[in-house]
This record gives sequence, C-alpha cells and structure tokens, in this order.
Amino acid sequence: MPFLSLLSTGGDTDQALSDILGQVRDAWTGAVDVALVFFTPQHLAAADKIAEALAPLQARALLGCPGETVVGNEREIEQGPALCLWLGRWAHPIVATPFHLAIEQTSEGYSLLGWPDELVDATPAESLILAVADPFTFPTDDFLSQINDENPGLRVVGGMASGAREPGVHRLIIGNRVLVEGAAGVLLQGPIACRSVVSQGCRPIGKPLVITKARDNIIEELGGKPALAQIQQLWQELIPRDQQLVQQGLHVGRVINEYQETFQRGDFLVRNVIGLERGTGAVAITDRVRVGQTVQFHVRDAASADEDLRLLLRQGVNAGASKPAGALLFSCNGRGTRLFEQPHHDAAAIQQEIGPLPLAGFFAQGELGPVGGQNFIHGFTASVALFEE
Repeated sequence: MPFLSLLSTGGDTDQALSDILGQVRDAWTGAVDVALVFFTPQHLAAADKIAEALAPLQARALLGCPGETVVGNEREIEQGPALCLWLGRWAHPIVATPFHLAIEQTSEGYSLLGWPDELVDATPAESLILAVADPFTFPTDDFLSQINDENPGLRVVGGMASGAREPGVHRLIIGNRVLVEGAAGVLLQGPIACRSVVSQGCRPIGKPLVITKARDNIIEELGGKPALAQIQQLWQELIPRDQQLVQQGLHVGRVINEYQETFQRGDFLVRNVIGLERGTGAVAITDRVRVGQTVQFHVRDAASADEDLRLLLRQGVNAGASKPAGALLFSCNGRGTRLFEQPHHDAAAIQQEIGPLPLAGFFAQGELGPVGGQNFIHGFTASVALFEE
C-alpha cells in the first residue's frame, strides 16, 4: 500500500512509539516521502523523543503537532492518550520540500520568513501544501492571503495545533527539530493526485441574495432591503425545526466564484453572524464583505454536518480518476461528541463513504482548506485531503 496509518492509545510515549514502529517494520518497505505524526497533550512533553524516534524512517518530510483529539483510521480518541503515525509514498517521483515559517520583525512591521524557494516555480494544479501551525504565534490569515495572491490555485490543507491554552506550550515537529512557534509545512510537487474536501457542516436556507450596501464586516442591505428585513421574511418561510436552528446560530455563506450560474454546497465560504443593528437592520458577520457579492443564509446542526460531509465526500470521489488510497482529516475540536451523538463520526463517515483506507489527523483549533479555489481558515469544519494510488 502507498499509505499507512498506525494508532497507539498507550499512555507511555516510549511504549507507544515502540508499538507503532514495530508495526511499521512489519507493514512497510522502502522509502517514505511524507511522514505525519499527531499526538494528544499527554505526549506533549515528549515531542523531542517522538522526533528522535521517527528519524530512522528517513522520511523526505516529517511533520507533527499535538491535537486535543487524535484521529487514526476509523477512530477519534477524544479522551485519553493517543499517537498516530501516517506514512505516504508515491509511485511516481515527487518533490517534498519541508519548511518552517515564523514571524520576524522588520523596520516596516513584521514579515513571514522561511518560505521555500521551490514555491516560486510550483505549478498550482500539481502542488499541495500540508501545514500545521501554532494558533498563538502564527498569522494564518496573512499566510493564506499570500499564497492566494502569489500562487493562485495552490491548495493548502492542514490545521492549527490544539490542546494548549497559552503560547509556548504547543510543539511542532519538522524533521529532527521541535519548534514552539510558527508553522511547519511541506510543499508537495508532482503527480500527487490529491483532492480536497472542505465540509463546513452547514446547509443553505432561503435563496441567494446580492449585497447592495455594506461596510467592513457589516451587511447593511441585501437585494435592496435591510439585511434584517430579509432575515425576518425568511423566518416566516421556515419550518419550525429550521426556525429553532436560526435561533441557535445563524450563518452567512459567501459565494467565492461569482461566475457560476447556480450555487450549491461547496461554493460558499461560511461565516458566523455575530450581531444585529436593529435600528438600521444591518447584520455583522465574521468576514469582510463588499457590494455585489452573493450570499445565502445557512444553519448548522449534527444532521446537516453529517449530510454535508457525506455529500462532499461522494462528490470528491466522483471527481477523481481512481478511488482514494489514503486520507488526512483536520476536524474542528467543536465537532466530535460535542456535535454528534455518537463518537468517531467524521472518521467513520470517511471510512463508510470511501474506505477502508489509511486515515490520520487531529481535531484542530482552526482548519485549513480551499473553497472556490482560494484557501481559508475555518471553524466547525472537516477539511479532508484524499490521495489516490
């Protein structure tokens, strides 16, 4: 198999590593293009030991970080220790370039330093960045904006480390180094045959509307009417269950590619509604908006999140030349049993829809993935990378 995922739920780091590396020796032969390791906070203090133990794999790129919950194959370990190792190798030669980005203060402010030189000539359609980052020290929006501007169409998939509540606690692994800040990534170039699925866990309600008046993150008018008036009109048309979901939390999906004739799931960047100005009828959301953009209101619950993930997985499989042989999952730490009644939801859904396959990942404090050809950081999202053989 070109991909392998091994999970240990032992609390002793030495024993967990011994168990996993023993299984690697039994199940894997040959070179390793990419190795990813994810571990729960119980193993955080042993990050140096993890990097050292995995060095004999001689992976061309080794990345790792902690996660509040670690994903391994069909399981999501939400309580207790876990360590998961994912290996990937491609049949045709690829270029795997690991890099570390960190903020450096300059006379004109701060800059992100550490960009790989190979990024300059990367072909977006045949390239992918896998990245993990520290949410306390890394300007993710600036990172993604620079990629979107300078390398349009190049996808970024990954997540923000989770499990710590303050700066300086997370540990990022890149090769034999263990870092406490910034982002660790690998630029993959060549015939990697990867499809990305970004499930934001929402479904649209009502109809698409054009923003006719706006400022900053405030939608003042939709379709020539106050935004609040459009919500009130929509409310009257909703079934009681959807009215209840609106009360629990309303979301706005912004269309990324305005040149489509129709819009469906996967075409919207979903953001939260965070306030209403009853005097003016304006609505505030967690994103900047402008006149002329098309938006649609969305709601989220467990049923919608399940339906959305499964639908997008099927679409992702149908869009490929062959069935996926390996996958990575970066899921929000607000999902899992915080959202679904049954544990292991996202991992199980992936295995049921497109598996069985080697799967690894973690619950993130922000998920990275493309929507409409541009990269964003998300919340309450499952960002999935699907790799063909």
